[in-house]
Amino acid sequence: MSQSEVKLLEVKDVEKIFNVKVGTFEKKDLHALNKVSFDIFKGKTLSLVGESGCGKTTVGKVILGLYQASNGSVDFQNRDIAQLSPAQRGSLQKDIQMIFQDPYSSLNPRKKIKTILEQPLKIHTKMNKKERLETILELCDDVGIDHSYLGRYPHQFSGGQRQRIAIARAMILKPEIILADEPISALDVSIQAQILNLMMDLKEKYKMTMLFITHDISVVKHLSDYVAVMYLGEIVEYASKKELFKSPQHPYTKMLFSTVPDIHTPLATESVLKTGEIQSPIDLPIGCFFANRCPYKEDVCEKEHPLLIDLGANHLARCPRIGEF
Repeated sequence: MSQSEVKLLEVKDVEKIFNVKVGTFEKKDLHALNKVSFDIFKGKTLSLVGESGCGKTTVGKVILGLYQASNGSVDFQNRDIAQLSPAQRGSLQKDIQMIFQDPYSSLNPRKKIKTILEQPLKIHTKMNKKERLETILELCDDVGIDHSYLGRYPHQFSGGQRQRIAIARAMILKPEIILADEPISALDVSIQAQILNLMMDLKEKYKMTMLFITHDISVVKHLSDYVAVMYLGEIVEYASKKELFKSPQHPYTKMLFSTVPDIHTPLATESVLKTGEIQSPIDLPIGCFFANRCPYKEDVCEKEHPLLIDLGANHLARCPRIGEF
């Protein structure tokens, strides 16, 4: 972190435990998040990367207030918001907005686009009707929505157009932080690059602060300033984008990189394909959560849970064998 960077939000040792039914008469704890900690800096983008089921979206919902943390804190504007419901957050709610994965289900199908964009302004600002319209039209220009579309309903648009509308709705109040939860994964491949480029342009123009949640490590290269790699509810590696792409250290991060095809290695290696899937977050092992898939594991890996090791240059990794492979 440079001295010029301002910490906007601090997630510290956050845990989220769900009590789930596993049999007719039995319930067990599902550990969705295990002491997750990271900072988000003003004007910067932190990307959370990992497979489905690793807890990325749960982190976003805890920050947003859709889930209350079981333990830990989320410090924002000198308040711990981890245990607060959306209603308890009051005016803070407008400062953290979310772009959801599926733009169709996140937009009210009964309301026209103008109403969808205007409603937050009516609730959270003192703008008059003319000022609200000017704000909406300006943002429509920025996200590529034609002014004539404002009188239409969400079902009249393509997936890419709906996601542009969802981005506009998230930005209409000029929030302090935007949480983007897999914002391009539900779109056609041909549209994904357009939306990604749009978000990059908006980040540059508005100096957006963003938590970008994705399973695709190749996407974060274009948008991120910092990257946190998650596995089974915990962060296994954290670094600046430049440092992570230059020198990934954790075996899981290396596995993610090896599954990204390029012109030289168009297919994932056979050893990677044999590593299996992420295990259930119920009855977690006492040792390293990645040990059952790791090609470098030793006996100690299954007996002791590793801590995040500081490798210097604000690069952290959760593996005691760093540098040995």
